[in-house]
Amino acid sequence: MLGIGTLTRKVFGTPNDRKVKVTRPLVEQINALEPEFAALDDDGLKAKTEEFRKRIEGGESLDDLLPEAFANCREGARRALGLRAFDVQLMGGIFLHQGNIAEMKTGEGKTLVATFPAYLNALSGKGVHIVTVNDYLAKRDAEWMSKVYAALGLTTGVVYPQQPAAEKAEAYASDITYATNNELGFDYLRDNMKSKLSDMAQRGHNFAIVDEVDSILIDEARTPLIISGPAQDRSELYVSVDRLIPELTEEHYAIDEKTRNVTFTDDGNEFLEQQLHARGLLPEEQSLYDPESTTIVHHVNQGLRAHKLFQKDKDYIVRGDDVVLIDEFTGRMMSGRRLSDGLHQAIEAKESCTIQPENVTLASVTFQNYFRLYNKLAGMTGTASTEAEEFSEIYGLGVVEVPTNRPIARKDEDDAVYRTGREKYEAIVEAIKEANAKGQPVLVGTTSIEKSESLSKLLTDAGVPHNVLNARQHEKEAEIVAEAGKIGAVTIATNMAGRGTDIQLGGNVEMKVFDALGADPEANPDEIRARIEAEHADEKARVLEAGGLFVLATERHESRRIDNQLRGRSGRQGDPGRSAFFLSLEDDLMRIFGSERLDKVLSSLGLKEGEAIVHPWVNKSLERAQAKVEGRNFDIRKQLLKFDDVMNDQRKVVFSQRRDIMEADNLTEIVTDMRDQVIDDLIETYMPPKTYADQWDTEGFYAACIEKLGLDVPIIAWAKEDGVDDEIIAERLTEASDEMLAEKAAAFGPETMRNIEKQIILQTIDQKWREHLLTLEHLRSVVGFRGYAQRDPLNEYKTEAFQLFESMLDSLREQVTQQIAQIRPMTEEEQQRMMDQLRAQQAQFEAAAKDPGDAVPVAEAAAAGFDENDPTTWGNPGRNELCPCGSGKKFKHCHGRLA
Repeated sequence: MLGIGTLTRKVFGTPNDRKVKVTRPLVEQINALEPEFAALDDDGLKAKTEEFRKRIEGGESLDDLLPEAFANCREGARRALGLRAFDVQLMGGIFLHQGNIAEMKTGEGKTLVATFPAYLNALSGKGVHIVTVNDYLAKRDAEWMSKVYAALGLTTGVVYPQQPAAEKAEAYASDITYATNNELGFDYLRDNMKSKLSDMAQRGHNFAIVDEVDSILIDEARTPLIISGPAQDRSELYVSVDRLIPELTEEHYAIDEKTRNVTFTDDGNEFLEQQLHARGLLPEEQSLYDPESTTIVHHVNQGLRAHKLFQKDKDYIVRGDDVVLIDEFTGRMMSGRRLSDGLHQAIEAKESCTIQPENVTLASVTFQNYFRLYNKLAGMTGTASTEAEEFSEIYGLGVVEVPTNRPIARKDEDDAVYRTGREKYEAIVEAIKEANAKGQPVLVGTTSIEKSESLSKLLTDAGVPHNVLNARQHEKEAEIVAEAGKIGAVTIATNMAGRGTDIQLGGNVEMKVFDALGADPEANPDEIRARIEAEHADEKARVLEAGGLFVLATERHESRRIDNQLRGRSGRQGDPGRSAFFLSLEDDLMRIFGSERLDKVLSSLGLKEGEAIVHPWVNKSLERAQAKVEGRNFDIRKQLLKFDDVMNDQRKVVFSQRRDIMEADNLTEIVTDMRDQVIDDLIETYMPPKTYADQWDTEGFYAACIEKLGLDVPIIAWAKEDGVDDEIIAERLTEASDEMLAEKAAAFGPETMRNIEKQIILQTIDQKWREHLLTLEHLRSVVGFRGYAQRDPLNEYKTEAFQLFESMLDSLREQVTQQIAQIRPMTEEEQQRMMDQLRAQQAQFEAAAKDPGDAVPVAEAAAAGFDENDPTTWGNPGRNELCPCGSGKKFKHCHGRLA
């Protein structure tokens, strides 16, 4: 008997079926327009683009234009690439335009699908960003699809690391821009550290289509993008702590694998304290629990995490003298990405690499908050439905499963569970040999570099030729994946998430066509495609006869989505194929989540050596375990986002204020408001309300006026006058201050004065924001302990972060007022002296360039008449050099301060 839910689905269809059904009339409309657009010549397609733009200016909406725009784009793609989009690809494009995630199986042509909503939304002139997971894919897709956009009269740009500023600005100014999520996020942060509008690269956040959306918006959502600068060097401390960690025994610490955390036990703390005293790292009279010990405790904790939680060739690899992190979801190297809070340095000490200095945060943003800046967001992936709740709750994105162009013919086998890892790997090698003997291509999925290399050794010993794709073979990625569907190919891959290159049976036709067109741009795409397809037809037929691609997974991942991504590599476009998961009770997921019960079941069944249990119940049990882990990870990300939202609100205010300041021509009003507020604060401090004149701190007030306002005014005398109150004093200070600023403006010239004000305000905002970020980091690290006092850490964080932000704004006003009060123009004599020094230095450099032997070093030349008490004899010290006066401070903090 059918359940109510099943019966309802049979009668009305699923919600997903209904969404798909709604798009069918639109698709039919686009198909009906096809003959009309096919009849246009090449210039006619471009003319249509101009016509659409004018209609948008005239008030038509993008939805009104959708059928015609999609028909025009389909024709452009057919002429430029020889590809005619299927109906399901048009459906995917419609869902993307509506701001959804289109879940499309591997091989359904997502790269082409993105061109339809990108073209339609680019017609508004506000730009479209297409986001990919790595630089190779961004460049490849941009180069490939730019032919389509060019045929339609649109420009295409690509953004990549270390790109020249002018080229980057041009890429962002293009109609459609391809970029990685990292580069977009970093450019957003860099733009908000610039001091001129003309230096900013991005022109807004209109519409983004995120490829491999689950990888970017979920897997990487926990990792903030941070622009940082070097802090104090503590390399010796890391090395000293690293020598101590190997002496710990198992009773000294406890590892919780579920939460990926490690802590010292009471015995461990006692042992640690003795060792730190013995090695001189902790003073004899100081305990680990003293507030002064915070730094050393932090270093020891990070050393313990580096040794016990981070494994070489799984979490990172050592490349030369560098520790390079590995993305746990894609298996790719993350060059340039570093762990924060001293953890990366602890791993460098463990691996005896050069320890890079720790960094302080200059600016940061999470992917969650960066992508929520866009007016409209959409995404594509082969696997999103398992995370639909998170996409909806955090990004407001719906997930729609787009039907495949042809029915899926892949056979998914039940998981095979073995008692030990040894038995599992023996069975895997046998399964690969069996498939290889009949010419069936095999894709073997592993979870780490270490496991992929140990399996590679087993296959080599068994005489099976194969390719290995992991972080070490990063550069050959596309080439290895493109060849993985050939007859008899065996490919071992670490995490196939987001590889971006199809595994096609008999080899990848698209890549061959793309390479051929790149070698000969004048060639006819249709002819090239016909020739390459004919060459591949024979090999593809043999692979089909052998059963298509066999995907063999050596382990279950924590996330069902990653398993589905691997499985989805087989059976593309209706091809036959099969997938199987080989597991053992020693696998991480099985060991951490309930292997004891399974072990008892397997024992009671009396399994022999090499035998496996295969049953749908096992699959269901594993899926439940994975769902629990996914739920826990979602809760962690949700909690992190709540904390980051507090900083994000403040970030948006600061970045918006910075932009307003850069756009403003005259900041005198802002400077005046800041100064008036400082005057009010000074009066409140030194002349508190409801007090008598003899209770005022007039001497302190006088000193503060000189320091904060640059005004030497007779405060003490004013306070003794009859009838003087706070309003009169405020009025007199404002008048004196106005007079002083008017004199400065006259001396500098109005335009120079405006530039000085702008630079001082921007520099001060940046400095204060950096200090504020550091304070928030510290607050975040300790606020969790408030839970022990029955107080909600998030509410505590919100309250204190708001108070800190207000305090930052007060400090900002004070510093800007103080710096503007202290600037003064140089006298003619000082300007002449500086010019003489510059000329003397130039002469020295020119002499050195002609004959290095006769040149007097600049430092010696300056030293000839040097007097530490006379700044005019100091030459031109660097901002970060020690001050020549002998104070021991940097020049910028001593005589080089704005004064």
